[in-house]
Amino acid sequence: MITARQSRAARALLGWTQETLADKARVSLTALKRLESESGLQVYESTRDEVRRAFEHAGIVLLNSDHGVGVMLVDRKGQP
Repeated sequence: MITARQSRAARALLGWTQETLADKARVSLTALKRLESESGLQVYESTRDEVRRAFEHAGIVLLNSDHGVGVMLVDRKGQP
C-alpha cells in the first residue's frame, strides 16, 4: 500500500505536480490530495492502486521493509 509520504517523495523524484499525477493516474485531484494528506483521511484502495501503477510505469519502485518505507527511481533507459 502506498503511503502519503511515498507519494509525495515519488512525485518529487519525477518532478510531478499533484495535477500531473492525478492526470497520469486517472484519479481526481481531490482523491489524490486525500491520499497525500497526513490527516489519515480515508482513501479508496482503487485510488491507491491507480497512483501506484502510474508511479511504477514512470520507473518508481516503492520500498517497504521492517526498517521503514521509501521510494527509488529506476533507470529505465532502453525500455519502452
